Amino acid sequence: MKTYHIRFYENRWIYYCISLAVVLVGLICNVIFGTRLDIQFTGGAVLSYSYSGEIETQKVERAVESSLGRDASVSVNKNVRSAESGQVSNNVTISLAGTNSITPADQTAVLKALNKAYPNEKFESLKMDSVNPSMGQSFFLKCIVAVLIAFLLLNLYIAARFRKIGGMAAGFFAIFALLHDVAMVYFTFIIFRMPLDDNFIAVVLTILGYSLNDTIVIYDRIRENRRLMGPKTPYRVLVNTSINQTFTRSINTAICTFLAIATVFVVGSVYQLNSVV
Repeated sequence: MKTYHIRFYENRWIYYCISLAVVLVGLICNVIFGTRLDIQFTGGAVLSYSYSGEIETQKVERAVESSLGRDASVSVNKNVRSAESGQVSNNVTISLAGTNSITPADQTAVLKALNKAYPNEKFESLKMDSVNPSMGQSFFLKCIVAVLIAFLLLNLYIAARFRKIGGMAAGFFAIFALLHDVAMVYFTFIIFRMPLDDNFIAVVLTILGYSLNDTIVIYDRIRENRRLMGPKTPYRVLVNTSINQTFTRSINTAICTFLAIATVFVVGSVYQLNSVV
């Protein structure tokens, strides 16, 4: 396995500045635009319509928002086969977040706006579902509790397992690294104006898993190198050597994960599987 010779310790301030820049930009965007929560956490209504031909999601969003005066999120499902009639059609789903209910008059206004924007696409109303925010909030709280318990157990494990290289302090900084990674994910969603939904929860839990794995591997390498190189080895040499020795493994793991995700994305795009894209 190839061993790199990157001076991580000497360049640490560069990495600090990159992280700080992402945090500052994220905070500014958060103050200006706010945090977008998906309908699963805010509640609301989901309207489904069938249509023929081709439509643009942004144009549909503008038509709905102008007719109702509230934000809307649109997703398109093409070539959907109906379970009842067996016919294949195109469906568009419009999500309206908020506690305000959708009246029959609102549904009629949306349908008129769609037919006005696309007079030849023959929009027809399929169904309207109300979304209770309590389920999404309950799931979110359970995830937070699970993460807090994991942090506590991680601190205890590292304190016992790596007591020769810091013990409880090593556990604290491992948790700090995990919180940093979660913050990077959160601010990425904020900067690119992506709503916080179940995908955000999945991304955070995945990042925590990979980050935790890398942290344990690097700590283990530092402990072994301290034993092999002696306790008088300079800290920067110990850190650089340990991270470089595990760097190839981290890159290979990231590449394998990317290939798996890319495969799912390509297959989902080709076969119009919006649930996995």
